[in-house]
Amino acid sequence: MERHKSEINEEEKHQVKKGEYKNHSKKNLTEKLRENPWIASTIVLSVIIIVLLSTSFGGFTGNSVTESQAAENLNNFLSTQTEGAEINQIESYNNYLFLADISFQGQSIPLYITKDGKYLVQGLTSIEMPDTSTPTSSNIPKSDKPTVELFIWGYCPYGVQAQGPLAEVASLLKDSANFKAVLYHDGHGAFETQQNKIQECIQEISPEKYWAYASGFVETIYPKCGVTRDINCDKTESVKLMNSLSINSNGVLSCVSSKGESLIKEASARASELGVTGSPTLVINGVVANSARTADAYKEAVCSAFNNAPEACSTTLDNNAAAAAGNC
Repeated sequence: MERHKSEINEEEKHQVKKGEYKNHSKKNLTEKLRENPWIASTIVLSVIIIVLLSTSFGGFTGNSVTESQAAENLNNFLSTQTEGAEINQIESYNNYLFLADISFQGQSIPLYITKDGKYLVQGLTSIEMPDTSTPTSSNIPKSDKPTVELFIWGYCPYGVQAQGPLAEVASLLKDSANFKAVLYHDGHGAFETQQNKIQECIQEISPEKYWAYASGFVETIYPKCGVTRDINCDKTESVKLMNSLSINSNGVLSCVSSKGESLIKEASARASELGVTGSPTLVINGVVANSARTADAYKEAVCSAFNNAPEACSTTLDNNAAAAAGNC
């Protein structure tokens, strides 16, 4: 006789408690991540999105623990959910949250933990109502040559996820629109600060080659140095990539030393001016554009901002949906 669904669930719960399902769950997770590594950038798994160590809502009462205690709580929880996840860094984010940086399957994943160490939060999304006196993404101003800005952190996994598709659009429409990456924040540490400066300086010295560098960064540097978080790895691999693209790496590094700090301050000021709070944020002609993170969706958003769209806008680009929709 076929068992009732509730009976199966109760039996499975019992097996989980006994540890009989533990290895099976980890195997399924690993297989899924191998099929689509971007799944890793959505969390250290969707199953740990809500509650960390408590089912009460005491996590929002302001009873804070230390960073080391929060790290210990998180590490204990991750060890029960999956193998291979490591905490690189944890620091205070604001009065209510810690920000932890996790390495998993070659990805650097930001996770937020309530200050009492009890709750895990994936990403932060503003729910403030927009100022209706300013244009919205539904009525992006048109122009003869649109200005397209992508606001990112150098090593934010979500920003990297957006960088590749927009690089395709920039390559397609490079003669018709102005594309700019704005490296406005460095929440992951010194290696990210350095990469932000490198990317800003490449846009100063060789703007026509920046998006080729961005594509290379996504493919080669981020997977390697995002895991090690090593500033020397970041520099060595960046120089290697610049040289392969005939970008004057010595000139870029000189710019990093002499102008890097001021360029980052300008980027941060630009983000503040537009109210940008998350990486990635796409801005077209000064207005935030809500778009799927695919090359074709980005192309459509940019092409909607032309007074007279160029013929290249009829080209169809890759439209595979990205796995993660969060931000740093």
